Amino acid sequence: MDIINLVSKELNIKYWQVKNTLELLENNTVPFISRYRKEATGNLNEEQIREIKDRFNYYQKLENYKQTVLKSIDSQGKLTEELKNKILNCTKLSELENIYLPFKKRKKTKADIAIENGLEPLAKLLLFKKIDFNLEAKKFLNEKFDSIEKIEEGVSHIIGQWFAHDAKIRTKLLDYILKFGYIKTYKKKEFENTKTKYEIFTDFTQKLNKIPEYRILSIFRGENEGVLKVNIKLDEKFKNDLFNNYLTNWKENNKLILKGLEYGWNNMLYPSIENEVRKILKEKAEKRAIEIFSKNLKELLLTPPIKGKRILAIDPGYRTGCKVVVIDENGKFLEHKTIYPVPPHNDFENSEKIVLELIKKYDLNLIAIGNGTASRETQQFIAQLIKNHNLNIKYLFVNEAGASVYSASKLAKEEFPNLDVTIRGAISIGRRVLDPLAEFVKIDPKSLGVGQYQHDVNQKLLKEKLDNVVEDVVNHVGVNLNTASPKLLEYVSGITSKLSKKIVEYRETHGKFIERKELLKIKGLGEKIYQQCAGFLRIFDGANPLEMTGIHPENYETARKLLSIYGFNVFNIKEKENQIKNTMEKILSDEKKLTELSKELDIGIYTLKDIILDLIKPGRDPRDELPQPLLYDDILTFEDLKVGMRLQGTVTNITDFGAFVDIGIKESGLIHKSKLNGEIHINQIVDVEIIDIDKDLKHISLKMIN
Repeated sequence: MDIINLVSKELNIKYWQVKNTLELLENNTVPFISRYRKEATGNLNEEQIREIKDRFNYYQKLENYKQTVLKSIDSQGKLTEELKNKILNCTKLSELENIYLPFKKRKKTKADIAIENGLEPLAKLLLFKKIDFNLEAKKFLNEKFDSIEKIEEGVSHIIGQWFAHDAKIRTKLLDYILKFGYIKTYKKKEFENTKTKYEIFTDFTQKLNKIPEYRILSIFRGENEGVLKVNIKLDEKFKNDLFNNYLTNWKENNKLILKGLEYGWNNMLYPSIENEVRKILKEKAEKRAIEIFSKNLKELLLTPPIKGKRILAIDPGYRTGCKVVVIDENGKFLEHKTIYPVPPHNDFENSEKIVLELIKKYDLNLIAIGNGTASRETQQFIAQLIKNHNLNIKYLFVNEAGASVYSASKLAKEEFPNLDVTIRGAISIGRRVLDPLAEFVKIDPKSLGVGQYQHDVNQKLLKEKLDNVVEDVVNHVGVNLNTASPKLLEYVSGITSKLSKKIVEYRETHGKFIERKELLKIKGLGEKIYQQCAGFLRIFDGANPLEMTGIHPENYETARKLLSIYGFNVFNIKEKENQIKNTMEKILSDEKKLTELSKELDIGIYTLKDIILDLIKPGRDPRDELPQPLLYDDILTFEDLKVGMRLQGTVTNITDFGAFVDIGIKESGLIHKSKLNGEIHINQIVDVEIIDIDKDLKHISLKMIN
C-alpha cells in the first residue's frame, strides 16, 4: 500500500507536498517547516503538516497490524489467497478488525464449544440445504451434545456467531444505526423525584444523525455520573433486513436459523456495534469540543497586549480583602497592598487612600481588575473613586481564569519565592494586560476557561492539541530573546525546557543578547537547534536590525541583496522605515517583479514574500493588528439594563450553542447561535442589543447588531 498516495488523496494535498513534508518531519519541527520551508511543502500551514503526520502514522500502524493479523490467521491454517487480499486492501482499522474478528483469540464461546464437538457441518447444512433437522441431528450425537435439544441449541449458537462475526453484516448494521438510529435517555429510578442538571434528558429521544456534539458529551456525562440510562435504538425493520441475509426458502430450516440469529443479535452483534457507535459518537463529539477549545485558546493567546502602561492590578476578594499590586511597563513587580472596599468590611475610606497613594507614587495609568469573586463590587469602588477625584485613568476587566493555578505552581514559587499565593495571582492578572501570551503560557491551557466539556474528552489528545496551539501561537508572534521567561522560551521551535533555562542563565550572566548567533555559545545548543529556533527569536536593540524581524539568519544575505538593489542597507530599516515600506509594498503588489527578483536572488517566491513582509513591518507584533480591549471609567449595573438597550461588549467564550459576552457588569450575556451574524472570535468587541432579561435567574439574552 502506497501510504503517501493514500494520505495525499484523503487530505487533498499533492503527492509531492506530502512526500517532502514527511521527509522534513524526520529532522525538523512543525513551526520551522511551516515558516521557513514553504517552497518544499507548497506553503502548507502547521495544521496541514500535523494532519499529514497523523494520517501517515495511522496508516503505518494499520500496515503493521495487517502483518500481525496475517501471521495469526496463517498460524491457524485458515489464510486463503482471497482473505489475504482482503486484508492487504484494507484502508481502515475498523474494517480490518471486522475481518479479523472470527479468527481472533478470545475466551471460548458456546459456539466454539459446539464447533469443537463437530456441529459445524450440521449448521452449514441448515443454511444451504432443505433438511429434516431431527433426522440429521441424530448423526451428530456425542458425549457433550447427547440430545437433539442440545444439538439444536449448539447449532443455533454457531449460526448466531457466524452472523455476529460477518464483516458485511457488521458494516451494514453500523451504517444503519448511524443513519437511522436514535438515542433514548431517561433518568434512573433513584433520581425520578430529584431535580438534577440533566432534566432535559428525563425522557429524551433524538436521531443520531441530528444530535449536536455537545449534547452527546452531556448525555454520556450524565450516564457516567449514574443519573441517566442511555440506549442506542434502531427500528425492528432494519434487524429483519439483516436477518433476511441468512434466511432460506425453507420454512422449517428458518425456525432454527431465526433462533440462532436472535441469539447472535442480542448477545454478540448488537451490543458490539452499539459500543462501536458510542465510540464513534464520543470521538466525533470530542473532536468537535477539542476543535472549539483549540480555536478559542488560539484567540485568547493572541489577546493584544496593552503596551507601555504602569498598572494597578487588583485580585478582588470579600473576607480576605482585595490584593493590590503595582507593576511597571515591563511587568516588574514594585509593591503590594491589601484593601477592603467590599462586603463584609466596606472600608471605602482607607481603601481609597491606599489606591490614590499608589497611583500618585508610581504614576499609574491603568487599573486591571480580575473578573472573579467580588469583581463587580470592586468595579463599583474603582468607578466611584475615578469619578470622585476626577482621575485621568481607566480600568478594564481581566479574565483571571487559571491565575490561582499559576500562583500555587512551582513556577510561581520560583519567580516570587517570598510572596503569598494571592499576591502572585494579582501579579499574573496585571501582567496579562502587558503581555497576555507570556503570562498565559505559564498556565495549563485547560485552566484558561475557554473550552466546553474539556473534562469529558480524551485528556491525552486534548493536551496534545492544546500544546500544539500554544507552540504555533508563540512561534507566530515571535519571542523577545532578552526578556522572555524560561516557560515562554520552551515553546519556541527546537528549544527544550532544559535549554530554555540555560538561555536565561546565559543572559543573566553575560547580559543582553546582541545577535542571534550568540546562542551557539550555550552548551547543548548546536547548529541544528539554532537553525530551528533562530528565526522565531527577536533582538530589538541588537547589532543587526534584521535580528528584530522574522527573517531567518540563513536568509540575511538575501535580505541585504534585496535592500541594496533599491539603494538601502540593513541599518536603514530603522532610519528609513517609511521609504523601505513604500518600496517593498510596490514590489509585493507586482507579481512580475516578484518573479524577476525570485530568479535574481535565487530564492523561492514564498520565502521572498515573507522577507518583504518583514521589511515592511520590522519587529511587528501580529497581535497589534487585533482590536484592543475595552477600557472603562464608568459603571453599569444589572438594574440599569432594559430590553432594547444597545451596548458594546467583549466575547469571552464561544460554544456550539452561542457566545458569551462581557458587557461590563457581573453577569455575562449570551448571544444564542441563531442571533449571531457570521463568525466571531474570543476578545472580539461586538455591538449587541438586549432582547430578553430574566431577573430571577439574572440571564441576559443578546443579539448581535451588524
